[in-house]
Amino acid sequence: MRGVVFDFFGTLTDPAVESQRKQAFTATAEVLGVPAERFWAAMAGSFPRRIVGAYGSTRETLLAIARECGAKPDEEQLDRAVATHRSGAERLRTPRPEALAVLDHLRTQNYRLGLLSDCSSELCEAWPDTVYAARIDAPVFSWKEGHRKPDPRLYATAAARLGVPVSECWFVGDGGSREHDGARRAGMRPVLVTNAAYPGANLLRDDPDSYLPEHRIDDLGELIRLLGPSHDNG
Repeated sequence: MRGVVFDFFGTLTDPAVESQRKQAFTATAEVLGVPAERFWAAMAGSFPRRIVGAYGSTRETLLAIARECGAKPDEEQLDRAVATHRSGAERLRTPRPEALAVLDHLRTQNYRLGLLSDCSSELCEAWPDTVYAARIDAPVFSWKEGHRKPDPRLYATAAARLGVPVSECWFVGDGGSREHDGARRAGMRPVLVTNAAYPGANLLRDDPDSYLPEHRIDDLGELIRLLGPSHDNG
């Protein structure tokens, strides 16, 4: 096993901050002049299309959603909304406490590290400036690829960009978007991060996975032990 492909939200990010997503959307709605609940409903309803790039950039997305909600923001208002929305998205990218140390350790063990995220425009636009970018060899974003998990093309793309056969890749995620079943079908070895210390986080998963992988860890730090001597990469 020479590659490890990670989910992003709730896996590398702190599951505890996911509860702040609605608060972040509320701040954007206020700038756009849209009722918070209406904006939240529109963003939630548009999620399947937003994450495959159907709305375009963050600016284009917010303009389209505002219009769907009956608002007509001017350019200055839209500028402020984009800045507010990006600020909220940055908070939601806070690393979980052990995430960066795990990535750094795996790199010292010569693993190739990939990312496979169902995400909208905000993550893609900000990626080069995140603390994750220098640690991930091959990021794959649904927004850029035009399809979402568990589409097998995403797993194949991640492996190809790592230069590692899918059969030699672990896939590590918290279980949304049927990602583990997708990984299994693609030929990767899936690992579920249960987030046992964050019981509320599981309720926020989109399209939860009914497939339960053989390999399960409660927190990301346990991955080092799982990939230890019995799965030595060196």
